[in-house]
Amino acid sequence: MKLYEFQAKKAFAQGGIPVPRGEVVQDPDGAVRVAEQLGRVVVKAQVHVGGRGKAGGIKLAGNPAEARQYADGMLGKPLKGFTVNYALVEEALDIAKEYYLGITIDRNAEKAIIMLSSMGGVDIEEVAATTPEKIAKLHADPAWGIWDYQLRDLVERADLDPKVSRDIVGVIRKLYNLFLSSDASLTEINPLVVTGDGKVIAADGKFDVDDNALFRQKELLKYREVSEADPIEAEAARLGVAYVRLDGDIGVIGNGAGLVMTTLDILSRNGGKAANFCDLGGGAKAETVRQDLGLVLMNPNVKGVLINIFGGIVRCDEVAKGILEATKTMDIKVPMVIRMSGTKAAEGRELLKNSGFIAATTAQEAAQKIISLTR
Repeated sequence: MKLYEFQAKKAFAQGGIPVPRGEVVQDPDGAVRVAEQLGRVVVKAQVHVGGRGKAGGIKLAGNPAEARQYADGMLGKPLKGFTVNYALVEEALDIAKEYYLGITIDRNAEKAIIMLSSMGGVDIEEVAATTPEKIAKLHADPAWGIWDYQLRDLVERADLDPKVSRDIVGVIRKLYNLFLSSDASLTEINPLVVTGDGKVIAADGKFDVDDNALFRQKELLKYREVSEADPIEAEAARLGVAYVRLDGDIGVIGNGAGLVMTTLDILSRNGGKAANFCDLGGGAKAETVRQDLGLVLMNPNVKGVLINIFGGIVRCDEVAKGILEATKTMDIKVPMVIRMSGTKAAEGRELLKNSGFIAATTAQEAAQKIISLTR
């Protein structure tokens, strides 16, 4: 789940990280009111996408009239494919230096990684590609956490102003604590600003929370909005289905996340491209099959469906019955290949023999069949 910048900054402030004074508005009159209070302001479109500045989504307003003009030009308008429903109007900072600070998960190291750079205010991906030596990194041990001497060393390696080293160490520690306590997958401040009078302030913010942890993040869950989500993913979330939309044309359903991931790989290896990830879970009930198949077929790009079932505790003949019952009431106009292996697989394939669906005994065979049928 992605938070808007204004929501991220609210979380930062609650965690003790300094942020600019400001307010989120939904109409131009609100921008005028805030500008009258703060003076020179920055008007920032709130959308879940990067590169807003280059796309005209961040404007510096010298007076309330300009604040109104810029807010009016953003609110309700599209920006990089998203409709702008909110604008953050906040005080313009006297910027002396811009740094980058981000924390995410390094899956190879199985640890959180803290990244700090003197090259703030620009795309960190560009910095990583062209001048990777400008990014200092620190892996946080999940058992021991981080120590102040490690953070001081990180600041020194990043070649930041030693005059603000103590304040930056404090911000890093607070951001790391917030990262852990919020079950975040990303917390980022870019730029982390040093003002002319030496204050360290989070001038921007990104905050992504692990969806699987939202059940224990009740306060953050209030920020979830489906308006900017993919409509199929939004419906899947409402139904509690593990579904991710991809950019291919073959719908994929399997019983188990690992099996579905393997199916995606096998499709790719054979020259196909999956339209989605969809985990049927452990159930074989017709309603579950109907629900998941309906989600997959909502994607107009889907030219065929591959269902990959491994019968362990779940019996393949029960899955086959579920598929047949579910599809009685569905108008399916694309080919379907169903691979079954494991408990009662032969019986399951026998049930599907005269259904019009194509059965396969291996995932490789199933992938090749569905690819040939969709070409």
